[in-house]
Amino acid sequence: MPSLGADMEAGTLVEQLISPGGTVKRGDLVAAVETQKGVIEIEVFQDGILENWLVDIGAEVPVGTPLANIRAADEVSLSGPLGQPEAPTPGEPEVPQPHDPVSAPDLPEDPAPQDPSPQPAGPELPMPDLPEPEIQWPEDNIATVGQSRPRITPAARRRAAQAGLDLSSLGAQQTGTTITRSDITVLVETPRDDPLPDMRGAIAAAMSRSKREIPHYYLSHQVDLTNADAFVAKTNSDRAPEDRLLMGALFLKAIALAVRKVPEMNGHYESNGFNPSEPIHAGLAISMRGGGLVAPALLDVASLKLDELMHNMRDLVTRVRAGRFRSRELSDATITLTSLGDRGVDQLYGVIYPPQVAIVGIGTPSLRPWVHEGQVVPRLITDITLAADHRASDGRRGALFLKTIAENLTTLEAL
Repeated sequence: MPSLGADMEAGTLVEQLISPGGTVKRGDLVAAVETQKGVIEIEVFQDGILENWLVDIGAEVPVGTPLANIRAADEVSLSGPLGQPEAPTPGEPEVPQPHDPVSAPDLPEDPAPQDPSPQPAGPELPMPDLPEPEIQWPEDNIATVGQSRPRITPAARRRAAQAGLDLSSLGAQQTGTTITRSDITVLVETPRDDPLPDMRGAIAAAMSRSKREIPHYYLSHQVDLTNADAFVAKTNSDRAPEDRLLMGALFLKAIALAVRKVPEMNGHYESNGFNPSEPIHAGLAISMRGGGLVAPALLDVASLKLDELMHNMRDLVTRVRAGRFRSRELSDATITLTSLGDRGVDQLYGVIYPPQVAIVGIGTPSLRPWVHEGQVVPRLITDITLAADHRASDGRRGALFLKTIAENLTTLEAL
């Protein structure tokens, strides 16, 4: 069970995406676990064969507990998928095994999950309770005389049981919809006089810690986006809506390229000091339809072309709003971009997400009087802001960082 935040002590396995005996490659999704942040997809970091699962679906186990055994493809398997000794291939003689007190016959058939201490990880912006994929259990498909059972996710069942709700009183069987954990949470929170949803409380705790422990400094700079806006309009002139480029992709690429010039803005500040990151994984603040904010990472932004970056942005936003995250997206962000889009705010100063050391804010672009080629003319202007960690950088380097972003967005040469 991976650690997906300093506040995470345990997680519940809700999906096994690979069957025993299946081949896996680095980066494949092998499982989904549920935490207070939502449903998170777990990636594998080695090639091999998944021999067997050590944790059953629905089981809650502490951080650090092994979930499955994976062996390299060139390693000899000591047991079959069910933990039994493998039978010899027909026509081949059995190979005698040397006497060994820990040989295959002496291995336990079902190794018990261990309970190591939680692994340290930097605190992250907690995720909200989000819509979850329905997992049907056998009982969900059994029709009883005169009535039908409500369709409900396992996480919603547990939440309802904790709250003492009677599932038969819910109306999902009439509407044909699926009851999710967020639905149960709404029912539980609604009667309260002054509810503070778990997500809001967790965000408050994380941001309070950030302001308490990180010595923030703040800078702002105005940027002329007229050329960038014209570039986006020209690029999109003959494209279908689903293929169009958005200004957000230009912002992300401009920030990533500026990081190469000012690397102090990219990385994590941990117990041993500042650890710069060579890859640039940009966290993107995404507002949820039901309220709240998450900031998963887009990976290797500097190496992507604008269209590739735009495609990855769309995919990330779609999955996040459907309640699906991947473990790397929650742990690997090295710098964050936040923007309120068309909400009409000129300047936005963010709070750094630990253990990162910088967050860039983009204000709403607007037409303003601007001196261009010796004339005062209307130009599309925005304010970009920086909140940075004084332990990793100073105002002089922060100013260079903002000016480099502005230059990238003005000339467009590097993009």
